[in-house]
Amino acid sequence: MAQTTILVFDSGLGGLTVFREIAAARPDAKLVYAADDAFFPYGRHGETELVARVVPLMGELIARTAPDLIVIACNTASTLVLPALRARYEVPFVGTVPAIKPACASSQSKLVSVLGTEATVRREYTRKLIDDFAQGCAVTLVGAARLPAIAEDALRAQPVDDDAIRAEIAPCFVDDSGRRTDTVVLACTHFPLLLDRVARLAPWPVAWVDPAPAIARRVVDLIGPPQADARCEPAVARFTSGRPPGPALAAALSDFGINAMADTPAI
Repeated sequence: MAQTTILVFDSGLGGLTVFREIAAARPDAKLVYAADDAFFPYGRHGETELVARVVPLMGELIARTAPDLIVIACNTASTLVLPALRARYEVPFVGTVPAIKPACASSQSKLVSVLGTEATVRREYTRKLIDDFAQGCAVTLVGAARLPAIAEDALRAQPVDDDAIRAEIAPCFVDDSGRRTDTVVLACTHFPLLLDRVARLAPWPVAWVDPAPAIARRVVDLIGPPQADARCEPAVARFTSGRPPGPALAAALSDFGINAMADTPAI
């Protein structure tokens, strides 16, 4: 039986948090990670610009990698570009959306915050999820403009300012006459890269909801469980900038199970 190929796509390195869960769920699959780092961050681009960028780029990636399934491991791209991708290509896609439904279902205080990029929290799609699934919760939307870049710096072993992180997450924490936020949705795949830091810097403990495990379960639903006798090829990474990873990023990619020595040509 032919080996299954899964393409995981993001604007930068945040999709590695989704990649990690997919690799654990389908260790037999051939995995390709593609980062559109030449256009990072997606949050600064408008919908028309992103569609014009991502749709043809995805065609190039499909031609290069022949994936059986593509995971868009980016909230912004999923909410803005996924319909156009599904209309253009026959390959099945799995998107990433804010995990508002499970967060609100599990909240005890009924105060939930959604920590995303400015683009994600502005989208009507996100507000529709709140309308449909808030289940009586008061939901605070927080756009963290600097946090994706901070997460990328951290992965590259660059200095990270705790005060900057604290300022980005502070609006998530609502204390309404002693009734406090108890659940925060991580609505950008970059943010789980900082989970240890944001948990340490939070003014009180909360449940941090990461969509990556649910995405991996959806992948298995669509393409089935792993083949017990299949051999796994090393995962590879591609970057649209064509820049090879430096030593720190190469080490981080290796920790995620990606062959840091793999060819990473410009896309």
